[in-house]
Amino acid sequence: MPTYRLLTFEELTELEKEFVEYLVLNGITAEDWVKMKAEDKDGAEQIIELFSDVVFEGIMRNVMYLEYRAENFVHAFQCLTDKLVLVAMESEDDSAVNFLDSAFIEASAINPPDKLIVRTTSKSYSKTRERELFDMIQAGCTISDGGLFKALCLKL
Repeated sequence: MPTYRLLTFEELTELEKEFVEYLVLNGITAEDWVKMKAEDKDGAEQIIELFSDVVFEGIMRNVMYLEYRAENFVHAFQCLTDKLVLVAMESEDDSAVNFLDSAFIEASAINPPDKLIVRTTSKSYSKTRERELFDMIQAGCTISDGGLFKALCLKL
């Protein structure tokens, strides 16, 4: 059972070069791999599970910022080694906002309208850092460059 999830066929295809390198590093030749896929499907799937975990672990280790956007709020997270720091912008009055509109978010981060609240909090990870970030992405967060997080911090 993988720690994260299995890579899709499309993802594996895009990572073919890295997968071949992974096989070589683990002493599996091209011939061995073809034979394993034909004769030991469980073993081949286990290799793909392990490779999937390596890929996702590497991605999650490099995540520094996440964002979650909804129509009436936006959450920007800084992913530190020991905790998550949240900066949120929310509306007291839903009628004048649409945080799904990137132009609105950028303008609001620079000059928030009157009925917007910017707040912050932090929390320690309840799982491993990488697993928690993965779960947040699966729940709708996106990896970001931190621009929104930094802009919102200036409004605190």
